[in-house]
Amino acid sequence: MTVHFIGAGPGAADLITVRGRDLIAASPVCLYAGALVPLELLDHCPPGARKVDTAELNLDQIIAELATAHESGADVARLHSGDPSVFSAMAEQMRRLDALEIPYDVTPGVPAYAAAAASLARELTVPEVGQTVILTRIGGRATAMPPGEDLATLGTSQATLVLHLAVQQIDRVVDELTPNYGADCPVAVVARASRDDEVILRGTLADIAALVHTADIRRTAVILVGKVLAATTFRDSHLYSTTRDRA
Repeated sequence: MTVHFIGAGPGAADLITVRGRDLIAASPVCLYAGALVPLELLDHCPPGARKVDTAELNLDQIIAELATAHESGADVARLHSGDPSVFSAMAEQMRRLDALEIPYDVTPGVPAYAAAAASLARELTVPEVGQTVILTRIGGRATAMPPGEDLATLGTSQATLVLHLAVQQIDRVVDELTPNYGADCPVAVVARASRDDEVILRGTLADIAALVHTADIRRTAVILVGKVLAATTFRDSHLYSTTRDRA
């Protein structure tokens, strides 16, 4: 028996890996975050599969479900939105499973920031404009940010920032980033990336907060900040250069 942590992708049901789909089809038990994971993925579950929405469950209850499946020898497809390596709360589940000696593995998925970049038709690493991407969030009701990972500190790098779980505090984001990035820095907010009801807002640090409030975006969104979002004049990469030695 194995618990399969599976990245279910950013929202579109077909943005799941073939491996992830096949593991769902082979697992008699499926735990999924109903508020975020596309329910169409449950169509891949085998007939008679136990399907458990974890949206209202706490950690103890989730682990109890996994332990029960382990006792019965049933593989579990544990679906997380996006890619489980980022802001998924997978680590705390793994820690519990290690203590219970329940085996698990991980299948990556398409992360929300990648889906957002695709919707924007933007590369986030543009030669001589931006070569670093920081994935982060801000402190709030959730766990506190570690020392040195506040936006004022991260912003000194002027790297491309992707903020998860932060759109409800867009005014705070703007206030903390403007001193380092400048009011004219390009910003995009992508809500429900890859879904039929996707919303894309483009602006700058000067006006993005007003756009977010007008559109009434409060959740399931990523904020992207950086010069790469508007870069049009930049040198070609070395990858396809005629001067590159391909011997």
